[in-house]
Amino acid sequence: MTPDEHGFLLGILVGEGSFGGDGKQPQVSVRMHERHEQLFKRLESLIEGSKLYGPYHHSNRAYYQWMVRGEPLKTLIQNGFFDPIEQWDSYAWERFQTMCTKYRIKK
Repeated sequence: MTPDEHGFLLGILVGEGSFGGDGKQPQVSVRMHERHEQLFKRLESLIEGSKLYGPYHHSNRAYYQWMVRGEPLKTLIQNGFFDPIEQWDSYAWERFQTMCTKYRIKK
């Protein structure tokens, strides 16, 4: 991944991402309109172990959801992938830290 790709992806995660989990494992996800299919396919190719779901169509909505979770996510965290968020957005960093604490992920 190039530095530009890394920065762009972090921007997407700060603006549109969700840092959480399913109660058993942590997950980072992004849900956006299906018109962003190209972006989602690029994310899936850049982040090993991530998955793209959809498109979903219901309630007059059409969207994709991209996720990285479990061991692939833990590897990203341990490699410092998310660390630059701290410099850019304290709210997103707090959400990220809460996820790490809840799921006992050590950096």
